[in-house]
Amino acid sequence: MLGDENGIVQRITGETIGLTGEFQHNLDAKGRLFIPAKLKESLGSVYFVTVSMDKCLSVYSSDSWERLSERVSAMSYTQQRKVRPVFAVASRCELDAQGRILLPQNLRDFAGLTKSVTVIGANNHAEIWDTDTWNAKKSEEMTPEHIAEIFEELGF
Repeated sequence: MLGDENGIVQRITGETIGLTGEFQHNLDAKGRLFIPAKLKESLGSVYFVTVSMDKCLSVYSSDSWERLSERVSAMSYTQQRKVRPVFAVASRCELDAQGRILLPQNLRDFAGLTKSVTVIGANNHAEIWDTDTWNAKKSEEMTPEHIAEIFEELGF
C-alpha cells in the first residue's frame, strides 16, 4: 500500500481503500461547505450526506452509498426499519463550481454545525463535525490508553 500527500491510502492500482486526514473549514452563511481537495479525489463529485451514530454527519461517495443501500436492501423489513432514519434524512449533494456542497438545515441542526467545522477521513466515508465537538471527542479518543484498549478489543 502507498500513502500519499492527498490524505488517501491507495493500492498500487489506484483503487481508493481509505479516507484519512483532518481538515478545518467554515460553513458560509448559506450552509455551504468546501470539500477538501484531498478528499474530493476519492469521494468524486456527488456525495450522500446523512446522520451518524455520533453527533456529526457522514459523507459517502456514490459508490459507497450504493454498497450501503444494497446491504440494507438485503436485510429483512424489520432490520431495514431500524436504519430508516439514515435514509429518511440523507441528502444527495453535488459540488458547485467552487467545490462546495450545500448542507441542508436539518442535517446542520443534527450535528450542531454553525460556522467552524472539521472534516475528517473515516476509512470508507468522511465525517463533518462541529470543530468544538470534534476537539472534545478527539481529546477523549486520542490517548495511548484508549487506542491500546481498542486495538486489544478488535484483536490487532
